[in-house]
Amino acid sequence: MHQIKIKPLLIASLILWSNLLLAQTATQAIIYTTAKGSSYKLSPSDTLSFKESKQPLETQICLFIDNTKTFQEMQGIGAAITDASAETFAKVSAAAQEELLNAFFDKNTGIGYSLARTNIHSCDFSSESYTYILEGDKELNSFNIEHDLSFRIPLLKKAFAKTNNELKLFASPWSPPAFMKDNNNMLQGGKLLPAYYQSWATYFVKFITAYQAAGVPIWGVSVQNEPMAKQRWESCIYTAEEERDFLKNYLGPTLKNNGFGNKKIIVWDHNRDLLFHRANTILSDPAAAAYVWGVGYHWYETWTGAQQQHDNLSLVKQVYPNTNLIFTEGCKESFNKKKYKNWDIGEYYADAMIKDFNRGVCAWTDWNIFLDETGGPNHVQNFCFAPVHVNTKTSEIIYTNAFYYIGHFSKFIRPGDYRVACSSSRSTLQASAFINAQGKTSVVVLNKGDKAISYMLYSGTKMLEVTCAAHSIQTIVF
Repeated sequence: MHQIKIKPLLIASLILWSNLLLAQTATQAIIYTTAKGSSYKLSPSDTLSFKESKQPLETQICLFIDNTKTFQEMQGIGAAITDASAETFAKVSAAAQEELLNAFFDKNTGIGYSLARTNIHSCDFSSESYTYILEGDKELNSFNIEHDLSFRIPLLKKAFAKTNNELKLFASPWSPPAFMKDNNNMLQGGKLLPAYYQSWATYFVKFITAYQAAGVPIWGVSVQNEPMAKQRWESCIYTAEEERDFLKNYLGPTLKNNGFGNKKIIVWDHNRDLLFHRANTILSDPAAAAYVWGVGYHWYETWTGAQQQHDNLSLVKQVYPNTNLIFTEGCKESFNKKKYKNWDIGEYYADAMIKDFNRGVCAWTDWNIFLDETGGPNHVQNFCFAPVHVNTKTSEIIYTNAFYYIGHFSKFIRPGDYRVACSSSRSTLQASAFINAQGKTSVVVLNKGDKAISYMLYSGTKMLEVTCAAHSIQTIVF
């Protein structure tokens, strides 16, 4: 209990000390930019000097930063390492493999991913449906992860090595084995039969144990991927009450009783639209809430940014302020290689990330980290975009602008950083700001418009005059 009380005070003291020091010594800011129609790709584009601040006019566009007003502690930013990603990785040259690992996981030369997701046996982004047991094995005596030893675990181990084993990995199931479900099918929805609740909870324990024995530690799990979606791929339906009761009566106690009570459990793991109902149903039950680390969500309620239900995140955070919010999946669907260069893909990512972080989200996970030249492999032809595509025939690596847009966050916003107060005087200029333990501030600024925006950034008694190019994103570090 003492540590819980002391930690916020220590962090506050560090931030205050750092701010006082910076107020005396920091006079410059470095700008990193990605801009449409330019050569800037997460590139240092300018070094600007702070000036003494003055009262802004209503006609001026401004960002206001207050580093003394802190909010959620950041846990990480990253993507999913699926079977599809791992199979793609295994097919390309050693040089391409090394480039991919550095691009995503090196925090100095790459974009420094610190969080990852993976699937518990097969999902749509696998080359086939499979489980870790023989059909009908309720006792799980046949459990083994031999399938994953060929591609997925080797890639995960390389990712851990690139991050000095600091990567946080959580795992999600798409469906229990077919015999455990009322439709006797891993695909097309269906429900977990009550007779198999304990077997399925124990399956999680077997998975965590086997992965950790293989050198891949598991940070957390979600109860079920998209529990309200009947899909033509692996899927399983839970009502809010069913997920609550499976968690509090089976999954939570089973993990705890097997020494895994420290694993983070994520509920919902579906879209923002029904997020409050699911969170409220589970978290209003103290016995279930005791096992919940966070509420996960996706963005597929719509592809139109203006209609995204971001405010549902705010409501959950207001009602349950001690519960974490984590974005667990999102991508641009309907793959078409002619759209690799579409600028709106990266802008959509940044728009969503800024809005989500500003509503209390502490962790953000893209869908497939990279895919092949077809947007797969995928055993039901549900081909999608990823920030990076790799031609498995030539080992060519294709970086979409989404890679750089995400990198403006993941490279500079590190686990342990805190979001700070950030206000924009115009809706055309979106921003979110963060501070680390050393007092360094990173402000991510997005301009989706057709014209450059000149603005003033205010921090304490200092002011910075900045221009954000049309269709660009910038990270300001000072």
